Amino acid sequence: MPRPRIFTSMDEAIADFPDNSSLMIPGFGPGQPINLMAALWRQGATGITSISNGVGFAAGAEELRGLGDLVMAGRVKKVIAAFTASTRPSRAGTAEELIRSGAVQAELAPQGTLAERIRAGGAGIPAFFTPAGVGTETAIGKEHRDFDGRTHVMEHALFADFAFIRAWKADTAGNLIYRRAARNFNPIMAMAARTTIVEVEQPIVEAGTLDPDQIHTPGIYVHRLIQIPEGGVLHVDRATARAILQVRYHDPVPEGQE
Repeated sequence: MPRPRIFTSMDEAIADFPDNSSLMIPGFGPGQPINLMAALWRQGATGITSISNGVGFAAGAEELRGLGDLVMAGRVKKVIAAFTASTRPSRAGTAEELIRSGAVQAELAPQGTLAERIRAGGAGIPAFFTPAGVGTETAIGKEHRDFDGRTHVMEHALFADFAFIRAWKADTAGNLIYRRAARNFNPIMAMAARTTIVEVEQPIVEAGTLDPDQIHTPGIYVHRLIQIPEGGVLHVDRATARAILQVRYHDPVPEGQE
């Protein structure tokens, strides 16, 4: 089995990302591949179809550029997500106005359905039936069937050109370990892409060093690895969180409420 290529530069790791590609982006905050996304911002690809839990926000700071920034810059043509709204109902989210105007296409799915569509893509399952979403706008135009007296809607699997992944530990064979809540969508997205690129928090170790019973993603799914370099975003500390919140809500954040 070929081993993943190990890079020393985020920009080099994603340099061949072409226009009009689909991209899976994990994270609820923890687990987001922040450095790879910032590199994609610098790289300039456009026409992207994103697959993620949400759209996020436009950070503005160069080292924190993410999906929200790409959307606002007109470089994303379609978002596939569980939600596109702000976490604060009184404030518009990054993509809401663009989606409502038709400038950005949006495909919404219940969060569990989204996760299962991604998992199915990685497992080679083309479609499945679920009761989630029946009777809502997300089910319009989709095949319906009754099983055991209950109506289900058919959902198709998701598979992307690229997945940007964030891992806690990795070895030279590409085996990955995630840390706590940062695991979230990472394992299933790593399986559901033609090219999986991973930013790693800890130094990449030799194959055989990590406990095989602790591996979350086998190396067969991983194509490129890069340890987060010095000066990269290793974690979101309180100062970074304060900056993000100020950008998101345009208000000062009181001490102790980061």
